[in-house]
Amino acid sequence: MSSSFDYQNQSVELPNSRRPGQTGLSMSRDEPFLGSRAYDPATKTYGGYTWQTYSEVVDRITRFGSGLLHIRESIFAETAGQQQEGPPARQWTLGIWAINRPEWTIAGEACSAYGLVSVGLYSTLGPDAVEYCLNHSECAIAVASADLVPHLIRNKEKLPLLKAIICMDSLKGGPAVPGMVSPGPVLRDWAKDKGLALYDWDEVEALGVTHPRPHAPAKPEDLYTICYTSGTTGTPKGAMVTHRNLIAVLAQADSVTPLYQHDTTISFLPLPHIFGRLVELFLFSTGGRIGYGCGDTLLLLDDLAQLQPTFLPAVPRLLNRVYAKVQQATVLAPGLLGMLARRGLATKLANLEAGLGNRHGFWDFLLFSKVRKALGGRVRLVLTGSAPITAEVLAFLRVAFCCEVIEGFGQTEGAGAGTNTEAGEVTAGHVGAPAACNELKLIDVPELNYLSTDKPHPRGEICLRGANVIAGYFKDTLKTNEAIDAEGWLHTSDVGQLNANGTITIIDRVKNVFKLAQGEFVAVEKIENTLATALPWIQQIFVHGDRVESSLVTIVVPEPDVFGPFAQKALRALLVAADDDDDNGAAGHAREGRQAEVTALLDQLENKDNNKGWGRVYQHPAVRKAVVAELDRVGRAGGLKGFEIPKNVYLESEAFSVDNGRLTPTFKIKRQPVVEEYRRVLTELYEEKSTKI
Repeated sequence: MSSSFDYQNQSVELPNSRRPGQTGLSMSRDEPFLGSRAYDPATKTYGGYTWQTYSEVVDRITRFGSGLLHIRESIFAETAGQQQEGPPARQWTLGIWAINRPEWTIAGEACSAYGLVSVGLYSTLGPDAVEYCLNHSECAIAVASADLVPHLIRNKEKLPLLKAIICMDSLKGGPAVPGMVSPGPVLRDWAKDKGLALYDWDEVEALGVTHPRPHAPAKPEDLYTICYTSGTTGTPKGAMVTHRNLIAVLAQADSVTPLYQHDTTISFLPLPHIFGRLVELFLFSTGGRIGYGCGDTLLLLDDLAQLQPTFLPAVPRLLNRVYAKVQQATVLAPGLLGMLARRGLATKLANLEAGLGNRHGFWDFLLFSKVRKALGGRVRLVLTGSAPITAEVLAFLRVAFCCEVIEGFGQTEGAGAGTNTEAGEVTAGHVGAPAACNELKLIDVPELNYLSTDKPHPRGEICLRGANVIAGYFKDTLKTNEAIDAEGWLHTSDVGQLNANGTITIIDRVKNVFKLAQGEFVAVEKIENTLATALPWIQQIFVHGDRVESSLVTIVVPEPDVFGPFAQKALRALLVAADDDDDNGAAGHAREGRQAEVTALLDQLENKDNNKGWGRVYQHPAVRKAVVAELDRVGRAGGLKGFEIPKNVYLESEAFSVDNGRLTPTFKIKRQPVVEEYRRVLTELYEEKSTKI
């Protein structure tokens, strides 16, 4: 006898039934809460994690918040004669500019404890964006790490509302080099000359001890944070996220993302982004541990090895890199290891598809227990979102790391929620059902031929409505009305398909749509997602079109380790073709020269001699032609029309990043700056066309 009833889950917790005292603090008062790794300048290495307990962190939140209120009142008392009105007692803004670290979280939660509003600034933001966000949000006080404090002082003239800076690091230390002046007094004098008060963190906590204030908890409708969306065009928009928004998301997340008191996570997703804040709030509510990375992506695996997290929030870009690295070391390895890995993987994938779970006593003992150590060895739950991830990668992660992988869809304007898969899900190609905190509907997008009446699957722009949807954008009624209609529906600009089982598949994007010369509408993000999810060697892809051109071209940043075998195959095919040519004249000598070049490139790839760079490999005509052919193959298999498939490609060896100005802090491509930077390349791609590669 079979039943659809889940006999392993016969009762559930009633939402909103927890009483005061059932918080993470009460459960884990003397347990580790926030952990970090100290840097030893002598050895230039990071040590193991040291921890602050829940009670210690709460005490620091109280001290810092009390000191913060005292500083704010002191500033305005000193300048009272110059002020038209005094500061509001609550809901004023505090800028926070630093990488993820315990002080970031303490400052943010001090805002919550005293009814203030945190304004997170990405550590990678340039001066112009920082100035805009601080001015727009009317920040009188900003908290920053020592490396960023000089930027604020230097640009004080452009920050007329800024009155005080709090440095997260001590300003009392001696000079780093004997005989040199200590930077603390220099910074203080510089700040004073600019009309700024400068405090270090310890001073603020000390002020909190001498001027203690009782907590002033927020109301549901109060702002928790202003999240500035790192838009790819135009100025950032400040999403007003309330406490009610976040409580709505957290209340439903408990049943989707089961976390427990002794779970541990790593905080490396930027805290100014709603995803990063939500992850920490999940752990706050359960009494779990949060360890902060070193801030260097090259040391992330070392952070994971030291921390051994059980819960890993990650964007697909990171998971794709993990997948590629593990594949190279296992199933793509030569000899006996590769053979065993392929057999073990096939067995576990078959079991997963048959509903037999993702664990296997023999293969886990022999192989996958070692693979798990790449993420610290204890990960049981991965949460991913923000971009598509392939079914192949999802299945591989589930069996290779013996963990659950939950995929979600959301955006800042919905406080990070929208849809999500469930624990135990083994299928892919969708982002789950609507979250319990919101409704979802599809509306027609006739210009792209997506209709809610489409058969067998309704399609249209995804709209969300619920307690998680923000009230709007700070001081921007026009943009608010564009995003949220009169009935409270948030228009996401993402196009979804409603599947037969009630899940949603993201299939397109309303924005970034343009016409080609012959009148066809093209949605480049859909094309990029289709190609990137089909080819694991694509690290990043930028598809470009021009209204005076009839075709598309693309820039691809390959994942070197995975792309190497593909390039080898293309180059070997060229050698085989050359061997079939019997020309012994001048053309034959030229052919021999080309063969020597190809042989040298193959040797470089065989020996993984990356010191010679990938430029010559990437720009070899045979490699580029093979890439164009592969894009055409997977594009057609993925349902793209002929005019949607790029006809020429440029392979870029330097990854797009925030530092080089090609990505936003949330790793979205800044389309117009990329077009401007690669204008000459794009023009040449159109001039070449694929037939002349």
